[in-house]
Amino acid sequence: MSDEKNPAALVEHQAEWAQRALRLLSGIEDAIGGLDGADAAALDHIGSTSVPGLAAKPFVDLQLRISPLPSETDLVTRLEPLGYVRARGSRPDSPGVDRDIPRGSMKVDALVWEKLLFWHEDDQAILHVRRADSPWGLYTIWFRNWLRENTDARQRYETVKLTLSAQQIGKADYDDYTLAKTQFFDQVQSEFEAWATTRH
Repeated sequence: MSDEKNPAALVEHQAEWAQRALRLLSGIEDAIGGLDGADAAALDHIGSTSVPGLAAKPFVDLQLRISPLPSETDLVTRLEPLGYVRARGSRPDSPGVDRDIPRGSMKVDALVWEKLLFWHEDDQAILHVRRADSPWGLYTIWFRNWLRENTDARQRYETVKLTLSAQQIGKADYDDYTLAKTQFFDQVQSEFEAWATTRH
């Protein structure tokens, strides 16, 4: 057995993740009060830690959907006291730091993919700040709910995640893991979009 660390190591689902997300989202909601668009903003627990029964990296993914997208200065000023720092990624081309990779069937202006990313070291949490009209923001919710309600889809995704995780041993970061999951998303994008449209 290798002694090398795995930056994409997965653990069994923890009930505590949902509790941590609720606490952190409440703090974020208070912190953004008064920002343009804050009254209509949406705060979400997303990613694998938001899906009961799904193995995940132990980092809680949070999402703020707000329009207009606040300036970096405004958000740093408000979130830094809570422990969040602006995340820059492990590499110059780290995915999803300043913009999302366009995907899905929606035809939108290129500007909607812009985002801001924050990291909370003490709480091991990642905050994705997206425009309210970002398709990615909506896809994260649809994908989460689809996995929650579909055991087969959840098991397929977990199998992919476990396989890809095992390939990351000894690497410096988990960017390759994140990028490799894109193939699964490409395969199921039409599935969860179709599923979601029957429920909205």
